[in-house]
Amino acid sequence: MTTRQVEILLVEDNPDDVELTLHALRKENLANNIHVARDGEEALEFLFCNGTHAGRVGERPLKLILLDLKLPKIDGMEVLKRLKGDPRTKTIPVVILTSSKEERDLVNTYGLGANSYIQKPVDFDQFRETVKNVGLYWLVINQPPVPDAAAHMTEPASVAK
Repeated sequence: MTTRQVEILLVEDNPDDVELTLHALRKENLANNIHVARDGEEALEFLFCNGTHAGRVGERPLKLILLDLKLPKIDGMEVLKRLKGDPRTKTIPVVILTSSKEERDLVNTYGLGANSYIQKPVDFDQFRETVKNVGLYWLVINQPPVPDAAAHMTEPASVAK
């Protein structure tokens, strides 16, 4: 392989939150290759290998997407809707990592297929600990589906009545 496989897509427009997240993941040796998208449009271009990322080959799915909701150009809710609505990306775990305290955001993101919703802690140490725990769970403990396994599964036989 000529390029390193990206493990995590971090979709975040706040430079301080980007640095804190990268620091926490790298300090714990949880990810070697993280791509940062600073807005929703770039995230979608990266995920679907078009636009500014047209040359990228998405051979293997990402292990995790950390997605903020309040993003420039295309908001996080729309990014989530598009990636969970596409068979190529729908099984990638998506953790909403946001400052939003809105109940409707929580309900809507789960309705669109988010795997987890975490409100960003304001405290530096709590933020770092939260990101570390998210990384440990989704990158080490969680058992992801085999890519394309869903496409090869057959429907269970119906029960005779």
